[in-house]
Amino acid sequence: MGMNKNTILGWATFIMTLMGFLLIGLGIFKYSEVSGWGFAAVGIGFFAIAWVFNALKGRV
Repeated sequence: MGMNKNTILGWATFIMTLMGFLLIGLGIFKYSEVSGWGFAAVGIGFFAIAWVFNALKGRV
């Protein structure tokens, strides 16, 4: 069972989305001060990178 480029990009998209949800959840539930805004911003950045990885599937 070999992993080709599309499989790797699919796993990367899944992991980045999961980390994005985790960081946004930390920003909302654990850190309700100013630092929560930073966690949420980084989580949204993870979503943006995951979106790019998903768009690259089948094109690389």
